[in-house]
Amino acid sequence: MNLRPLLITGALALSAFTGMALADTSGTAQPVPYHYGMQLNIAKVTSMTEQPTHVCKVVTADMKFIDTAGKPEDITYLKLSDACNYNN
Repeated sequence: MNLRPLLITGALALSAFTGMALADTSGTAQPVPYHYGMQLNIAKVTSMTEQPTHVCKVVTADMKFIDTAGKPEDITYLKLSDACNYNN
């Protein structure tokens, strides 16, 4: 039994699947940084996250939302951390 063609075919199939997985960038888009005056057209906010901290300081936050056309969007912005809410 000749095993070489089977191994070559398997290696080619694995490399093809790896290439397809690396080429799929639809769900890994980088968030757009917000700038003052930017039009957002938000229909529904799906999540809001920020870096956890116990110190009142400016942190980078991330907001994921659905725009009025139904397209998911991701934007980053600067804000005061939630720890500032508890400081007097």
